[in-house]
Amino acid sequence: MDNINVSRHISGKFNEELEAVRNQVLNMGGLVEQQLRDALHAIEKHDQELAQQVLERDYKINALEVQIDEACVQIIAKRQPAASDLRLIISIFKTIADLERIGDEIERIAKVALESFNNDHQQFLISLENLGQQVLSMLHGVLDAFARMDLDAAYDVHQMDAQADRQYEAVTRQLMTYMMEDPRGIPKVMNVLWSARSLERIGDRCQNIAEYIIFFVKGKDVRHVSPESMERTVRGKRD
Repeated sequence: MDNINVSRHISGKFNEELEAVRNQVLNMGGLVEQQLRDALHAIEKHDQELAQQVLERDYKINALEVQIDEACVQIIAKRQPAASDLRLIISIFKTIADLERIGDEIERIAKVALESFNNDHQQFLISLENLGQQVLSMLHGVLDAFARMDLDAAYDVHQMDAQADRQYEAVTRQLMTYMMEDPRGIPKVMNVLWSARSLERIGDRCQNIAEYIIFFVKGKDVRHVSPESMERTVRGKRD
């Protein structure tokens, strides 16, 4: 764990426990990323079987959250971590909570692939897929940043959310316009709208994880601070 600036300990077992729980988070993140990738592919290819597989695999994400949560509690009880070790445990607690909620949002997205859409609706699905690829890039980036506890990479992902928000707003306007022009299509279009909202929320969750990385590396809580304050924290001298 030297590469993420976690202090070494007299107890080699402590190091092993921290490394094991960090690897569990990475496994959970990898599963969540694959779930999102598969959900988007299912929409693109109208693959209902793949969408159903995504829905059935969600329990694995929930199980990993519980396992990691229990492992962190055990570390706190046995080791009473302090300083950067405690920040790491706190960051992990928060990260797995957001990953589990991302999994819930992916379920909603996968359900779109179970719907039947006519040719008039294809433009909305394409817009949804474009937003999905942007958010998938954010998720991949923030998981990579977590693996390396890379401050700059985390900040870059945090900044990407503004673009995802703009794409979400454009999709929303497009869908609202269509529903006003053709009320008969409202039920199906609403499913696409809720999926777009889920993607936007996943982008927000990625921002959250980026903030936890910054908290671990810098020891400062950057939630709800101004963009200028966050940039000073990230770009300033490291602790």
